[in-house]
Amino acid sequence: MNMLVDGEWRTDAFEATDESGSFDRQETQYRDWVRDRPDAAYQPEAGRYHLYVSYACPWAHRTLIARRLLGLEDVISVSVVDPFRDEGGWQFTPEKDGCTPDRVHDADYLRELYVRSDPEATCRVTVPVLWDRETDTIVNNESREIMRIFETAFADLGTADRTLLPDGLEDEVDEIMDAIYEPINNGVYRAGFATDQGPYDEAIDDLFGALDRWDEHLADQRYLAGDRLTEADVAMFTTLVRFDQVYHTHFMCNVNRIVDYDNLWPYLRDVYQTPGVAETVRMDHIAEHYYTTHPDVNPHRIVARGPDLDFEAPHDRDRLTDRDPLATSP
Repeated sequence: MNMLVDGEWRTDAFEATDESGSFDRQETQYRDWVRDRPDAAYQPEAGRYHLYVSYACPWAHRTLIARRLLGLEDVISVSVVDPFRDEGGWQFTPEKDGCTPDRVHDADYLRELYVRSDPEATCRVTVPVLWDRETDTIVNNESREIMRIFETAFADLGTADRTLLPDGLEDEVDEIMDAIYEPINNGVYRAGFATDQGPYDEAIDDLFGALDRWDEHLADQRYLAGDRLTEADVAMFTTLVRFDQVYHTHFMCNVNRIVDYDNLWPYLRDVYQTPGVAETVRMDHIAEHYYTTHPDVNPHRIVARGPDLDFEAPHDRDRLTDRDPLATSP
């Protein structure tokens, strides 16, 4: 796979799997924070920060949902890369539906921004990226931390009177996000990129064992942390919404579909129908990206046609609570 090495773009420098055939995800490298305090290097200001995303990427999708639900559209601007990623990496193709130019530096490729931030960068070039216009650098490219930055540092700048991190639920939300990351969020990749039967079987066992447990967990509560929509639900949603379209087929996660689950499927529709969420879902970008960008998995780059999922179908999940799931008050 492709990455930057000492600021130079290389197409042969990164192996996605280790010697055992297991998928080996590289750690994100930019981990600074925007903080609402006088001594912070990066302080929250409307118009100062820019978000680079792909609609196709579940990690970037998390940040788009958080930005939308927290009412930060006029505070943090966005650029959207092409869902097709070839040997050049993420590219800006504004002529393509749903894509935009680089609205900060008019770059052709996202890697140019990484090198601009660090001329000696050695890392993969990934989305999302939170960019600071004032210092002309990358602040953070870890999706979970960017969501938390939006929730904390920008709380007073958003137009929506909402929270994805209710008071008193912080620890539980973090515990849930930890619990779903390896078997589910990363688990689909562990299955899809495995190059040996053993690591694939282990990933599949972990994935569907976790999906079964969370399906049962959701039998008598509306969301993962009770009756409030939180960051944990956003993290689960971006995996589940892609599951039947791409992970089930492309990544061979075909033990079950999400539509086969009694609780996960209505839960997925419930989150999708939360005002603002559906607008962040581009299934055309999702399908194009996965089926055309991994030639080692799908060498002919044929895009699977189905399934035709009705995310707008009634879900009846609101019977489990009588509170506003995004309200800031307890």
